[in-house]
Order: sequence, then C-alpha cells, then structure tokens
Amino acid sequence: MLKLFQNHLSNHFSFLRGQKLFLAISGGLDSMVLLHLFQQLDYEIVVLHCNFQLRGLESFTDQQFIQEYTTKNTIPFVCTQFDTEAFAKDFKFSIQVAARELRYSWFYEQLESQKGDFILTAHHADDNLETFFINLSRGTGLDGLTGIPAQNEKVIRPLLVFSRQQIEEYAVSNKIEWREDISNSSDKYLRNKIRQHLIPILKELNPNFMSSFEKTQVYLQESKELVDDAAVMVYQQVVKEKEKEIYFDLNQLLKLANYKSYLYQWLTEFGFTAWDDIYDLVTNQSGKQVFAPEFRLIKDRDYLILSPLKMDSNQHEYLIETNQSKVNFPLNLLFSDVGAIGASSNSTIFVDREKLKFPLTLRHWNEGDVFQPFGMAGKSKKVSKLFKDEKLSLIEKENNWLLCSESQVVWVVGIRQDERFKIDSATKKILKIEIEE
Repeated sequence: MLKLFQNHLSNHFSFLRGQKLFLAISGGLDSMVLLHLFQQLDYEIVVLHCNFQLRGLESFTDQQFIQEYTTKNTIPFVCTQFDTEAFAKDFKFSIQVAARELRYSWFYEQLESQKGDFILTAHHADDNLETFFINLSRGTGLDGLTGIPAQNEKVIRPLLVFSRQQIEEYAVSNKIEWREDISNSSDKYLRNKIRQHLIPILKELNPNFMSSFEKTQVYLQESKELVDDAAVMVYQQVVKEKEKEIYFDLNQLLKLANYKSYLYQWLTEFGFTAWDDIYDLVTNQSGKQVFAPEFRLIKDRDYLILSPLKMDSNQHEYLIETNQSKVNFPLNLLFSDVGAIGASSNSTIFVDREKLKFPLTLRHWNEGDVFQPFGMAGKSKKVSKLFKDEKLSLIEKENNWLLCSESQVVWVVGIRQDERFKIDSATKKILKIEIEE
C-alpha cells in the first residue's frame, strides 16, 4: 500500500511536496495509518488532535496515546479540547454536526496561526460509500451522490482511493497501534447502522462491490460536470445580475423543459431547502417569497429576484442636521448652498432651504406615503403609484429612500422631487442636494 499511496500522491497531489502539512489524527485506525504513511515519505508534518470530551476518560486516553506517539517519533503535536455537548446545545446542533463545526474551525485557525499549507484527513473509500447512502436516504442531488471530494480548498483526503480493508491490512503488517472508538459499534448513529448492517450485505451479494461503486462514482462525477457546464451556459441566457440582486427571467426559464433542475443548480449554494415552494413561485402571484437563512427569493411580475436579507439597520430613520454637508450612510448624499440653479436630474435637485424644517429625515417609504410631484402644483400622488409608473421591482421599491422635512416628502431619492420645496421668485437661499456617485 505504501507504494500505491506514494504513486497516488505523485499523480494527484504532487503540490504537497515541500509544503507544511497538518494531519488530523484521532488515534483511530485510519488516521494512524495516514500518519505512518507520511512518516515513511519524508514530508513536513504537524499532528493536530481534537479532544471532544464525549467519551469520558477514553477521550483523554486517546489524547495521551497520540501525544506519546508524536513525542517518541519527534513529530510536532498540537491539541485542543472542546465542550462539544455544550456547544451542540447552545447552537441546537446534533453532536456530530457540532464536532464537525468545532473541528474544521480549529483546523483553519491552526493553518493560519502556524503558517501551514494544507489539512489532511483520513477519510477513505468506505467513508465515501457510507456518505453516499446517508445522502441517498435523506434525498439529495448529484452533489450528495458524488461523495466526499478528494480536495476541498485547503482540505486534502489522500486515502479516499483505499478501502478500510486495505488500511487495516497495512496497519497489521506494519504493527501499527491504534485506539478503538467503542461508539463506532453503537447503532445510535445512522452511519454506524449503514456500516454494520447494509454494506456487509452488499459486499456479500457482490464481492467486487467496492470496485463497482468506485466506477459509479466516476460516472456520477462526470455527469455532474456535464450538468455544471449546462447550468453555466443556460444561466447566461436566463439570468441578469444587478448590483446585489440576481434576476431570473421567467419567460426564458419556462422555455426549459427541466427548469426546476436549473433552479436547484443555481440556488442550492444560497442555502435554500424549500424546493417545492421555490418551484411554486414560478406560477404564483407577485409578492410571494421564499427564505433561506441569508437570502430570499421573491416573485415580481416576470422575474424571480434573489437578494440578500436586509439588515435591521435598513429600517431606521437617519437625521440630517442644518449644517451637515455630507451623508455617508445609508446613501451618499451631498448638501451645498449655491447661488443659482443648475441642471436638475434624477440624481440632483435644487430646493428652497427656507422651506425645509431641519433636521431632515432619510427613511424608507411606507404604504400610504404621498407627495406632490415636481411640476404638478396642488396635485398629490401616492409614492406607491409613482413606483408602479416607474415600473420598479419589489426589491427596488424596498431599497428606495425618501428625504423628508417633518412629515412632508422633499425627494423620492433618485426619482422625483416634491413640488412644495421648489425654487420660486421669493427664494433667497438655494440648497443643492445630489447623490454622490
């Protein structure tokens, strides 16, 4: 196996040579074999160990076992301890998810603080198979069926091409000691049930099952690459990106016989899970929304619009004092006294300073807001009607700001000035207000 492993590194991970490698070592069979293999190949390695304190004294015995091994073999060793159960309770994670979050967060901290290059874990082919069935049982797309990636950014899994049987045979023949985790024999976790009950049956039915599974993984990965390529090409035809929003053209989308698959491919990375609700948006009335933890998808006439969720600060009112010349948040506005009127535009207005009541207020529009459009003396109009006439999307409406003097709208910012604050023959002080690009 050592020769096979060396060839595997040369063919697929040649860039690891000369790098500082952090090996995630639990003390179990797989990780101790990984450590032993790298010891034979003269790489610069550092051992990382997480004590999750989930098995009482055994957790500390594992830690001591690895510490003694690294001391004996003069290998740099870094260890940390977690109160995993408390973390899981605080964040409402399962123990397994909590341990994963803690582990990888700490790994990356060590990578940065100790100027390491890569993290290596001991996941192997059987782990990949178990993950396949876990994802299959829960319902998944191609991403879930293609298994554990051999490389994910700075995390490398060089044992994925080797089976548990190969690893154990290597350990026995090289007299490698390891620690047994008794929780691996428990049926408490789904992974253990699959490992102990399902996979032995499949291997009994087909002695070459692992080889067949590896071929299937290759086919699935190739299929996924085709899907990814198609999704990119169709994306360019259907989607327009505008500042922080992404617009999906429904007229173009509905021309695709399998548009649901494309939506899944495009949106899954944003954390959405309510796929039936998302598919229903396509035919729903405007205003319907579906939420992910940090994003939302909203139906607006002929588009689905993806946007980040607003921060609470967007709901605040911001005061502008009489002597203030500049506003930097939430918009960039400039205020200056001028001697004459220049050219007005959507981004620049001129108002009678003496008609204003300071402090001015910058706020989002509310349903029922009215103003007198510039050039329409004595005629009021709802701000919502202005938005409709301007054909603003729901997102654009929400992102719009009103500049107000007490309860009166001075400017629907970037769209229309109010008639009541215009310059006239009695004006003595002219205030220029403009959006700073």
